[in-house]
Amino acid sequence: MTLDYFALLLASGPEAVKLPLAMLVVFASAKILDELFERFHQPGIVGQILAGVVIGPSVLGWMAPNDFLAALAELGVMFLLFRVGLEVNASDLIKVGPIAAWVAVLGVAVPFVLGWGILRLWGEPQIESIFVGAAMVATSIGITAQVLAAKGLLQERASKIILAAAVIDDVLGLLILALVSSLAKGTVNVLELALTATLAIGFTVIVVKWGTKTMKKVVPRVREQLRGAEAQFAMAMILLFALSVLAVYAGVAAIIGAFLAGMVLAESVGHRVQDLAQGVTEFLVPFFLAGIGLHLSLSALSNWTTVTLAGLVLLAAMFSKFIGCGLGAYRLGWADAARVGVGMIPRGEVGMVVAQIGQSLGVIGEHVYAVVVLMSVATTLVAPPLLKVAFRGLAKPSEAEERFGIG
Repeated sequence: MTLDYFALLLASGPEAVKLPLAMLVVFASAKILDELFERFHQPGIVGQILAGVVIGPSVLGWMAPNDFLAALAELGVMFLLFRVGLEVNASDLIKVGPIAAWVAVLGVAVPFVLGWGILRLWGEPQIESIFVGAAMVATSIGITAQVLAAKGLLQERASKIILAAAVIDDVLGLLILALVSSLAKGTVNVLELALTATLAIGFTVIVVKWGTKTMKKVVPRVREQLRGAEAQFAMAMILLFALSVLAVYAGVAAIIGAFLAGMVLAESVGHRVQDLAQGVTEFLVPFFLAGIGLHLSLSALSNWTTVTLAGLVLLAAMFSKFIGCGLGAYRLGWADAARVGVGMIPRGEVGMVVAQIGQSLGVIGEHVYAVVVLMSVATTLVAPPLLKVAFRGLAKPSEAEERFGIG
């Protein structure tokens, strides 16, 4: 079977074969490159992202981003964060809260100002520059969480700060995006922004502070009443999706709700729930990782002006998070500060969402959109190797592989 035959089947084959074939191509290619990278002692997560580039429009042209793959990717990162949450105690996040807040604030302010400043100096319009600054703000915690989980590093102090800062970062990032979108539309509703901020912060604080205590009382009682097969897992799934929905209505991302759901259940559910959740995660995460690679268009690299601007924005994106977040954690010592700075670097799907919103509002041109996508994918690719270096000597891969089933 030739490569062209695969492309032909995916494009014009029978409807009954398109779905399983698309899933086969994405999943298999991600896992094959994951294995290949691991054999060369490189992070497998990078291989899975590059698999999306290879099968995507830029290389083989087998797959293109679509709503179905986007839905699988969103589910994948939700289950990943839920599974990570099951390894984290709420009390641990509360303890590192003050430092995490500084990390998040500086990790938002520095990238935003630097991204806006570079585009303005480049001669781009004000609103376009502001959108690029907004795209550089939020961290794609799914990438860092995957690496930390795989290496058994979730209980390290720096890891807890990264996770807590990412939650705060998400709230701040979505508020900035709401403000920037309002500016693009020409109207800013201060009352609406204030209400969104209050709901987002209130929701997060309530779940973190009282969620675990509540679940410790509720789960045993519900467990006694349920008779269905895998009833505890079903209950966990209901909470996962319920908090994801509430998170969206509260003004934060669904993945934050998924993470909080896992965290509040961490001390209430058994290993069986963790194992089942890991099975679903292992199936769905490759669609999330490969999906990031699918969005990369190498044709943008044919224009040297775009390449130069992309290089500047990429360097700014990396160093602004590293310096801003690192300064927020400097009191922990430079080693942990560097780990926190590196852990907050990846932008992943978050940066691309901001770019897509800007494009839909007509305020971002094609070349700037390409720059943001390149920045988002590149920061996601460099983060795993940098994390490997930053956490060298601390990893416990054998324990992590036993719990998470990922290498």
